[in-house]
Amino acid sequence: MVWLRRTTHYLFIVVVAVNSTLLTINAGDYIFYSDWAWISFVVFSISQSTMLVVGAIYYMLFTGVPGTATYYATIMTIYTWVAKGAWFALGYPYDFVVTPVWIPSAMLLDLTYWATRRNKHAAIIIGGTLVGLSLPIFNMINLLLVRDPLEMAFKYPRPTLPPYMTPIEPQVGKFYNSPVALGSGAGAVLSVPIAALGAKLNTWTYRWMA
Repeated sequence: MVWLRRTTHYLFIVVVAVNSTLLTINAGDYIFYSDWAWISFVVFSISQSTMLVVGAIYYMLFTGVPGTATYYATIMTIYTWVAKGAWFALGYPYDFVVTPVWIPSAMLLDLTYWATRRNKHAAIIIGGTLVGLSLPIFNMINLLLVRDPLEMAFKYPRPTLPPYMTPIEPQVGKFYNSPVALGSGAGAVLSVPIAALGAKLNTWTYRWMA
């Protein structure tokens, strides 16, 4: 039954990685980087941090090797870069979909697992918190490097978008209205239970295949 258990693990890893790529394209395209509205960026931050942490901690606990989470984030990044070719084939510029910065956050999860001597609970609590806190910060730095995001949004309109995703002029708010602060706070809170879910899925899979 070892081969069946391993196949189930790897299938789950592929499914989560592919789903994270689709989530990025649907929830993280140029609109999220052009309106600077706190709702859109917070939604994006939560979706990406939780999707990263559930697959990364599952994969890391499966192998038991620190560094696996970074490898998983690299897979997500490569998948997204390849998927961007579909937009390019439709006539959009290749930077139409901005690839999120997953790898540094995954590295923090790996470092937590390594520094705590492979303590699963520390990885869930500390690592999950670090992923949720750091991902919006790294992504905002990434967005600052995007070429004229507001111009891109109006040049390639999406008429079917809901109102909260409609491009608007950049807004300047106080810290508690900052999308980075709200995204980090919400991500830190939600990434911990989602990390626990990823760890529990690992346990359930072993029991199911036992």
